[in-house]
Amino acid sequence: MSVAGFKKQFYKASQLVSEKVGGAEGTKLDDDFRDLERKVDVTSKAVVEVISKTSEYLQPNPASRAKLSMLNTMSKIRGQVKNPGYPQAEGLLGECMGKYGRDLGEDTNFGGALVDVGESMKRMAEVKDSLDIDVKQNFIDPLQGLCDKDLREIQHHLKKLEGRRLDYDYKKKRQGKIPDEELRQALEKFHESKEVAETSMYNLLETDIEQVSQLSSLVESQLQYHRQAVQVLEELSDKLRDRMSDAQSRPRREYTPKPKPIYDFGEDNQSNGGFSTSMAPPPSRNSAPEQPSCKALYDFDPENEGELGFREGDIITLTNQIDENWYEGMLNNQSGFFPLNYVDVLVPLPH
Repeated sequence: MSVAGFKKQFYKASQLVSEKVGGAEGTKLDDDFRDLERKVDVTSKAVVEVISKTSEYLQPNPASRAKLSMLNTMSKIRGQVKNPGYPQAEGLLGECMGKYGRDLGEDTNFGGALVDVGESMKRMAEVKDSLDIDVKQNFIDPLQGLCDKDLREIQHHLKKLEGRRLDYDYKKKRQGKIPDEELRQALEKFHESKEVAETSMYNLLETDIEQVSQLSSLVESQLQYHRQAVQVLEELSDKLRDRMSDAQSRPRREYTPKPKPIYDFGEDNQSNGGFSTSMAPPPSRNSAPEQPSCKALYDFDPENEGELGFREGDIITLTNQIDENWYEGMLNNQSGFFPLNYVDVLVPLPH
């Protein structure tokens, strides 16, 4: 730094200290200038806050916002971003539904509906991608450019103006000790900086129609997104309605149990200790068993020693009634106790 530059920095520092500590008054700028400065300051804060809140609107998840911010910094060339670089929540939901729908089988009502909704959710994610890209390119990027260029340039002019004001005020207070020519030059530089700063602020505020245009682009992007989303959801709603109507019009299929296997424990020639099975024909509904018996209404898994386990539809031979709640019976050469409310008596025990 030159001697003249060092002296100027000393003058400004001395004047600043005298104003902050000693209460000295500096040169006052006119009200019009102050009003311009206030409006530019509000504009600057508004731009920064709106960019932040728009990013939150596009991606409420903080991790996704970090990716969006990185993308915004790295992709300065317009029109080269094909996707926003992060998964949309709708897309993740669609992948989940599609996976389990295919696992269930598209021939089932629920499985097919899951696949339909999953595909629509993935289309919704693509629509949301388009919204993110449009808002970034036509709203966030222009506002960021305003912040990085015009507003930063104005802040530079204001900072320079403040430095020249401090230099002029220091020399003015020492008039007589400072050469008149040096004081005159300081005053000229102060007015020059004031005019440059004032002009830049005025031009920014007078061309704020550009910011209105950017807001209009934001609204148009949102409108296009909601139109496409409504179209996707209406098509999906029609599909689901047709699926429900088709399911209700089909006759319900009755479940037909398969014949139960009969285990033969009488064969001794099974070298590996196994046993042979044969399929029992389904019991005739027209012929009732002659011996006391009952039919299992539900599956019963024994929990205690001495209980008899069975499956729904099994025919159990009744041998004794223990009390008002329990029977004793035999099934597949095994005897045990079981609850009365699990069976329907076909042939009662003799009294």
